[in-house]
Amino acid sequence: MINAIGFIELNSIAKGIEVADHMLKVANVQLMFSTATCPGKYITLIYGDVGSVENSIKAAKLLGGEFIIDDLMIPNVDEQIFPAITGSSNVEKIGAIGVIESLAMASLIVAADTCVKASGVQLVELRLGSGIGGKSYLVMTGDVSEVDASMEAGVAVIKESGNIVYYTVIPSPHKDFKSTLL
Repeated sequence: MINAIGFIELNSIAKGIEVADHMLKVANVQLMFSTATCPGKYITLIYGDVGSVENSIKAAKLLGGEFIIDDLMIPNVDEQIFPAITGSSNVEKIGAIGVIESLAMASLIVAADTCVKASGVQLVELRLGSGIGGKSYLVMTGDVSEVDASMEAGVAVIKESGNIVYYTVIPSPHKDFKSTLL
């Protein structure tokens, strides 16, 4: 069972590879992914028990030093996060749509976890930096009131970091557009 996730974003690919390897060696964590992304960044997402993830992130921050852009550790992460990141969310029906766009990946992951815990929304997608200039975005769906409540909670998280680009709620998306999200 996944209890916690950890994420680190560095502005050097070579240092990112070194840090990712170190993260796996210092603690009993599992690797979700570790990859270069736009524009010349390196990101690593790990999971495991809370103590192991904390130790791995702490070690990563020590080794990564000035190359670290952002990091996170979420204990008791919502189960929707991984499928949304990997593009394997099992959303059968699209209701209202909420979209949040961020300059940073870590703050968007925290916002996504906050959104799903704030109300009954479903995450459709959580896109992290690759092919979109280092920005990230999430798409969620649910009843308008659920999306509004989740949007408010998620945007507040990103505004704290100063990384919000734009956010919107589409109460009644066009039927042809809905099919592009599934």
